[in-house]
Amino acid sequence: MPVPAPRKTPRCRKWASHSSLLTIIAAALAAVAAPQGAVAQDAGAATADSSDDQDTTAPDAAATADQGADQPTVRLPGDPDSENPARPRRAPRTLQDLIPDTAVADPEAWAQQGAPQDASADADAIAGESLAADSPLNDAPQIAIPWPDELDLPQLAPLEPDDTIQFADLDEDMQAPTLEDGDVRSVAGNLKLAFPKDEAAFPKRGEFTDRFRSMSTIAELNKNGNNLAQLAARAKSDEELLATLLRVYGYYDAQIIRTVEDNSGDSPDADGKAQVRFDIIPGQHYRFGAIDMGDLATAPDAETLRQAFEIQTGDPMSSDKIVEEQADLDTALGETGYPFAAIRAPSLLIDHDRVEGDLTMPVSPNGKFVFGEVVSKMPDFLSSRHLEEIARFERGDVYQRSLSTDLRRAIVATGLVSSVTITPRAVTPPAGDTPGTVAMDVEMTPAKLRTIAGAIGYGKAEGFRVEASWEHRNLFPPEGMLRVRGIAGTREQLLGVTFRKNNFKGRDKVLTVDAFASTIDTDAYDANTLSLVGSLEKTSTLLFQKPFSWSIGLELVATKERLRLPELGLVIPLDTYFIAAIPGLVEFDTSDDLLNPTKGFRIAGQLSPEVSSRNGVQSFYVRSQIDAAIYKSVGSRVILAGRGRVGSIPGAPLDEIAPSRRFYAGGGGSVRGYGYDAIGPRDQFGANTGGRSLVEASVEARIKTGFFGGALQVVPFIDAGSVSQSVTPTFEDIRIGAGIGVRYLTGFGPLRFDIATPLNPEPSDGPVAVYVSLGQAF
Repeated sequence: MPVPAPRKTPRCRKWASHSSLLTIIAAALAAVAAPQGAVAQDAGAATADSSDDQDTTAPDAAATADQGADQPTVRLPGDPDSENPARPRRAPRTLQDLIPDTAVADPEAWAQQGAPQDASADADAIAGESLAADSPLNDAPQIAIPWPDELDLPQLAPLEPDDTIQFADLDEDMQAPTLEDGDVRSVAGNLKLAFPKDEAAFPKRGEFTDRFRSMSTIAELNKNGNNLAQLAARAKSDEELLATLLRVYGYYDAQIIRTVEDNSGDSPDADGKAQVRFDIIPGQHYRFGAIDMGDLATAPDAETLRQAFEIQTGDPMSSDKIVEEQADLDTALGETGYPFAAIRAPSLLIDHDRVEGDLTMPVSPNGKFVFGEVVSKMPDFLSSRHLEEIARFERGDVYQRSLSTDLRRAIVATGLVSSVTITPRAVTPPAGDTPGTVAMDVEMTPAKLRTIAGAIGYGKAEGFRVEASWEHRNLFPPEGMLRVRGIAGTREQLLGVTFRKNNFKGRDKVLTVDAFASTIDTDAYDANTLSLVGSLEKTSTLLFQKPFSWSIGLELVATKERLRLPELGLVIPLDTYFIAAIPGLVEFDTSDDLLNPTKGFRIAGQLSPEVSSRNGVQSFYVRSQIDAAIYKSVGSRVILAGRGRVGSIPGAPLDEIAPSRRFYAGGGGSVRGYGYDAIGPRDQFGANTGGRSLVEASVEARIKTGFFGGALQVVPFIDAGSVSQSVTPTFEDIRIGAGIGVRYLTGFGPLRFDIATPLNPEPSDGPVAVYVSLGQAF
């Protein structure tokens, strides 16, 4: 019998002595250990004897029985509640409740009474009998509930055999599948996958393993340590993940056997680390059954569109394949004239008997259309006519979603808007084989159109320099920009105004007119210049890198220039030149990025026929230059880059060419380690005269590091260049510079910091040169 928790009771009696107390406790324990009948009878007597004692509560009869939940209710003889058997009795809480008042009054006499003889005899008799299943139950006077009569169950007739039931034929020698000699692949230090050894049973196990590794909770746990309890908790989750992935790959009857081991034994293979292994028995690879494409067959291009959805009945099933082909079909619809096509979510009906899945993917083509007009919702800002000029489609062309997206990108590239939404709107519906017409409604949110910019800097060779500008990017709509700029510095002063018309008479064509007055003092010459330059170009921008670019222009220059003689301190008189030039440029670019190329090449050619007048003497010459660069990845961390430049000015003697139109070398985009335009042939006074021919070459290695998430590159480099007074390079005085730099890759291009030193300097060259800019050196 469970012993209830002790509770405090009022001290209402005095005990005769300690020996009397021990006697009472011993007798009570004997009563508890006696058979139920004896305890019940004595307890009943105790109840009768204590009827006049209001401080004592009669013990509950249930206390004399086992406390099992299925025990019947037990009642004591003479219990006043016996007339109401449904009423529950409260169980005694302490041993003191079992002691009758007679034991308290005379404990010695009460203890000598002992247990009733009849109860002891009954208990001995019961204990001596051998029990059998068919033996009758003895009487239990303490239990008031009558025993049930013997059940007389009728004999049931056997069922007739059912001939329609089919039983599977089992091979008696068939054994449970095992992958003890399978293909075991490690997912993490504590996780392995086992596949059947036959590669054909699961061909994509490598891809499957990598995919599971990226999502496994156990693999993630392995990074922070593990124990057996943690692995066991996560193993169930990973098992469900494996089952899901197997269904994605088309295995709907796969079996997964999960094993968790602590590896903490004394065997040689035990490493003390808990391990989880999943044995994968893929089963049959399900295949596509019936394929329902909804109303796709009603489209005029139904056959072509169906070919774009490359899933056929009998193909191996793959949920990934469904997603890929749905995207391909959506692209095909958008590119063949269906702007309002709709594809509902696909569904699979798996048939395990056929080992197939029936695919349903409702498609609604909703008619074929051609482009109509482009409608600007802000005609005073960007007119409909201008938007049609920059669009790459004409009215009547078959609708293509990519061309609509391209128009949106072109509008964003103007820099005049912060957001653009282009919505096709049906103007005429399709009629038979004649497609309908859609108008392209363009809604725009203007961006801020005015910009004030400024910069301040200092260089050892250049001195101080302050630059400021103001511009309005749509002062002359559409896309007519006006910019005013000024430069104030130690060696350069400039004031200019620029007009630019983007997307002039067509997409990506830029008309520029620039007028400025400047004074500049370089290491080679001084020049005071008035210039008017106009150009029409189609070149790459940060948003649109073009494989082919060109530019043509007209340049009118009036300038006063002279060579510098810093060593002698002499001041040479200024010579006046009037120059007219028609510069042109052609460039071919296969590189993958405008600011940070990693592969491909670039080649550009410049040609500028020029007429120059000096002191009434006219000269004609042609400035020509070819630039080439190549980029090659070597492994995953190194990019080798190289460039070359060759230039020549035939047609006139060197003295008849203005110093600012001659060739020089040196600087951050030329030979690093030397000052800007500091490399050139010297006359008898040590002045850099410039030249009529130029050769340059550079090689650098752009090495990725693990710093800043791989955004930091280390770039060792070496540059070389030579300038000659002759029309063809002589390679007699080659200047070499070398150094090292770093690149920090950002979302808009790399930030460049180079430090270089000249290896064979002139006396006027400094020991170190530093260059900072946006983008790679070339």
